Amino acid sequence: MTDDLRGTLERVGDRFNLGEYEIDAYLAVLEHGELTASEIADRTDIPQPRVYDTVRSLSDRGLVELRESRPMKIVAVDPDDAFGEIQTSFDQLVDELEARYTAPARETEAVSLVKSRSTILRYLEEVIESAEYELAVSLTPDLLRRFEDLLAAKVDDGVSVELLVTPAKRAPNPAEYDYLSVATIARARRGITTPVLAVGDGSYSVYATQDAIRDDQERYGVIFNRSALGFLVSGFFGTVLWTTAETLAADGKDRPFPRRYASIRRAVKDVRELDGDFYATVEGRDIESGDPVTVQGSVVDVAFEDSEEVASLVVETEAGERVEIGGRVAALEDVEGQEIVIGRDEPAAL
Repeated sequence: MTDDLRGTLERVGDRFNLGEYEIDAYLAVLEHGELTASEIADRTDIPQPRVYDTVRSLSDRGLVELRESRPMKIVAVDPDDAFGEIQTSFDQLVDELEARYTAPARETEAVSLVKSRSTILRYLEEVIESAEYELAVSLTPDLLRRFEDLLAAKVDDGVSVELLVTPAKRAPNPAEYDYLSVATIARARRGITTPVLAVGDGSYSVYATQDAIRDDQERYGVIFNRSALGFLVSGFFGTVLWTTAETLAADGKDRPFPRRYASIRRAVKDVRELDGDFYATVEGRDIESGDPVTVQGSVVDVAFEDSEEVASLVVETEAGERVEIGGRVAALEDVEGQEIVIGRDEPAAL
């Protein structure tokens, strides 16, 4: 560390190293502009014998002036003058620290536990911001307000957003709140047992309990950072949470094609709900060999159960071969679909 940077750190640390008595005395003087030592003792819990040491400490830091008189007067210094230098030093400190900062390497395949409300919120924001075509989120009403602008920007960018608000009794009234400005479809679910989560493009996800967001008392969140295991959170959202929630608003039919999906459940639901011919381009892997495959052709059949536990589609290629596409960890179908694009007139490019 350079001597200049160390000196800046020491100046910042020294100025703010105030004890309880110093804080009480400083606030009292600020409020009244000028006090004697006896008046400070009367207005605070500082013992009379400690007042003089306390105000001299404040004077040494440039926060007050001591006017020698009988009795001695303690006079407040304008905070702009008192903290102007330290504000400049702090800005300089941040700039110098930023210059020395080396960003930690992000693992391409990582699962980690994080603790603290602020860290979980940061990852929630990062997952939402990272979504390029598909986003599933379960948020409390407070978190919905916190991320409202970010969700609206994703909708404007054409990202498919499934929004779950919990607990339902605190969700904004659909007659008063424009859910379609922040989601493609929005539902509400009862109970504080519903977790807070976000899944971006089926792979980057964060999961936490509502307690972890609310009180920050030794609670943890789980991060799947571009991990193939991210589908666990997506699958839990789709089959456990989403199916037990009530619809608040939906406009899925208005989204243009081609549409890109990480979840076959969402792809199959759209094909079932809309009329006309559809074409699919699927990137995934053969369920027996594990080899990567790309399948293109017309969608000739779909399978779907209302429980959303079963979802698959059949694609007929130009060669006339029929290939059954399943979701993540598919076992009954031919191909595990990892990324799916559904088009109207012809197979779309991935």
